[in-house]
Amino acid sequence: MPPQDTPLVVARGTGSLGILPGMANRHGLIAGATGTGKTVSLRVLAEQFSSIGVPVFMADVKGDLSGMARPGGDHAKVAERVQELGLSGFSYQGFPVVFWDLFAEQGHPVRTTVSEMGPLLLSRILDLSDTQADVLTLVFRVADEQGLLLLDLKDLQAMVRYAGEHAKELKTAYGNISPATIGAIQRSLLALDDQGGAKFFGEPSLEPAAFMKQSGGNGTINILAADRLLQSPRLYSTFLLWLLSEIYEQLPEVGDPEKPALVFFFDEAHLLFADAPKALLEKVVLVVRLIRSKGVGVYFVTQNPLDLPDDVLGQLGNRVQHALRAFTPKDQRAVRAASETMRQNPGLDVKTAITELRTGEALVSFLDRKGSPGVTERAFIYPPMSRLAPLTPGERDAVIHSSPFFGTYEKALDRASAYEMLASRAEASAVSQSKKEERETSQKRTRAPASAPRKAGTDMLTRMAGSAARAAGSQVGREIIRGILGSLAKK
Repeated sequence: MPPQDTPLVVARGTGSLGILPGMANRHGLIAGATGTGKTVSLRVLAEQFSSIGVPVFMADVKGDLSGMARPGGDHAKVAERVQELGLSGFSYQGFPVVFWDLFAEQGHPVRTTVSEMGPLLLSRILDLSDTQADVLTLVFRVADEQGLLLLDLKDLQAMVRYAGEHAKELKTAYGNISPATIGAIQRSLLALDDQGGAKFFGEPSLEPAAFMKQSGGNGTINILAADRLLQSPRLYSTFLLWLLSEIYEQLPEVGDPEKPALVFFFDEAHLLFADAPKALLEKVVLVVRLIRSKGVGVYFVTQNPLDLPDDVLGQLGNRVQHALRAFTPKDQRAVRAASETMRQNPGLDVKTAITELRTGEALVSFLDRKGSPGVTERAFIYPPMSRLAPLTPGERDAVIHSSPFFGTYEKALDRASAYEMLASRAEASAVSQSKKEERETSQKRTRAPASAPRKAGTDMLTRMAGSAARAAGSQVGREIIRGILGSLAKK
């Protein structure tokens, strides 16, 4: 049987159930209430993909996936499930893992530039109104036209200040820029900075190709530390969407390969769509639709299928549905809707089964060789081969230091960009203004008749005028620099 037609077995129902590698880029869904086994399903799928050389990316939102770097055997329930399912060839195994972290604490730093993120996604992170988002887009355009690089957060903050201070000059070409809008954007940027956003924006920028490595024939499992990141849900979800978009932009078209080039798990996927503007939803749908042709499979992990828009849900061919609760009318509607999204089985009441599933049990439907959804079956998910317990801090540090990427992203770069360029302009303007005032004062003295008598009082007034002019020049310089650098409070 060709490799693409050999299922990656992940569950046992009336028989073995698995995903066909050749259909894995048709995307998928892992759904179910909290505590029903979604994380184990994610782990087992990731292990199976890694075992055939397919790299995986996943976010560790609970802080419990790091143990995938070590062989299992540490949990009695795993051994119990092995025996229950009669898995005679089962063996414990660790997998090649690379840790990443936006905050550079539990993995290699993950950075991108402000320009690469772009105004649409940044507006989402900053929770800007439509008007504020339009002004932010304007700021990007001004920066592009003036050759000002937007690399890190201080670049963007300086550029927003610049737009506010030159609003009258920019109005003719770009439209009105109100002080209130500039102030709102600045406050949002400060809030992002307080959340640690300054660590995320900058260089060296992450190359998505770093995720697509193999080690010893296994695909690398890339784990993003997201327990802290999840405290800023907009940053979390928008970052993952940016990453997915970058992968799409950089990979070549491959059609339907024998196996995926990468499998991307999007945990807590509902956060991506919560209160998302229409432009962003359209971008998500487009990326999900097109990225399969790049050989990338996207698997959304969430509590309920209804958390996802219909345009996205309709593209998720491989399904693992864990238990849902039906305590309230709203819960019951969710159960009914979830059952209707799966292919019906004449011998199984899918709607009833969803509420009866045990922990680790799921309703499973995978695409067949023709790309059609398989009949839904009730099945037990296989146990993971890797360790369930998280790594100790020492074990994690050992994995990080032995990674081929150690030292590549650890040191931040800070080349001249918008912040430095605007500061340099302001300083040059201040010096020029001061020299101009001095020349004017000198010319006034030169034009005065040499024979004209001077009274002491007049002489004193002249000296005072010259001193005041120089002071005014210096003050203008300080105000300009203050407006760019933000180092002094505006008077």
